[in-house]
Amino acid sequence: MRDQALEQAIPERSRRHRRWGQRALWLLAALLLAFLAWGFVWEPAQLVERDYTLALPRWPARCDGLRVDVVADLHTGSPRNGVDKLDRVVRRLEASDSDAVLLAGDYVILKVLLGRYVAPEVVAAHLRPLAARKPVYAVLGNHDWWKNGRKVRRALESAGIVVLENQARELSLRGCRFWLVGIGDLWEGHPDVRGSFAQVRDAAPVIALTHNPEIFPRMPARASLVVAGHTHGGQVWLLPGRPSMRGPHYLAGQIVEGGRRLFVSPGIGTSILPFRFRVPPEISRLTLRRMAPGPLPPAPP
Repeated sequence: MRDQALEQAIPERSRRHRRWGQRALWLLAALLLAFLAWGFVWEPAQLVERDYTLALPRWPARCDGLRVDVVADLHTGSPRNGVDKLDRVVRRLEASDSDAVLLAGDYVILKVLLGRYVAPEVVAAHLRPLAARKPVYAVLGNHDWWKNGRKVRRALESAGIVVLENQARELSLRGCRFWLVGIGDLWEGHPDVRGSFAQVRDAAPVIALTHNPEIFPRMPARASLVVAGHTHGGQVWLLPGRPSMRGPHYLAGQIVEGGRRLFVSPGIGTSILPFRFRVPPEISRLTLRRMAPGPLPPAPP
């Protein structure tokens, strides 16, 4: 009798194990489906605004509290990121209390799964209302150069956007006088850091704008802040907190290295794979504050 009971118990345990195994597989399949739906469908369609307060070296009292919005990697035409999304971005930027908008490159797409190329003239036309409302400054990214950088530049400039490619421009915003230095893209824009900074004619503070943040180590300490894009924040982030890895791969957010400040925008669109997970499309709202007095590395003349 005992042997017979054991023979009956073994198949029952086996059936229970199979049922638990099947439930685990269904759960894993449901989690995978949710992950894919989140990354391919839901998150790329989102648009968040995040506020950052950056304490900057060599930032004068008259400039304390200056507000700039940063947008990178519009990549208009990537899935869930058409001209309707671009119009949402523009409306948010128009409604913002920022003093200026910095665009850190990559307005068009080269290749992205299921994407549809949108001409730079179309992108510029949708940016025109923003440029009519407040100052907008831009650099070009690698995708822009791959799709005819001169054409992209002409389109942006025709919409009233100031494009700075290895050029410096003296600005005065709300009583704050500073220089904005636009550096060409590291991969395709023939960056000239030395020549661009040589155009700064006085001791006023400097903000540098570029596309690829990996050029950051070549930036002089003369720059109170370097602003970049390109990385999309990695598009996928599985670790706790927000992406902010240091060089040579600077992913997103504020990074302090050697006393210098870098801010990397996570961007709006996608490249290669139209997938984002825990790195939503973002308008970065920067408030620039004067750093409290303290020892700083000397700035070159």
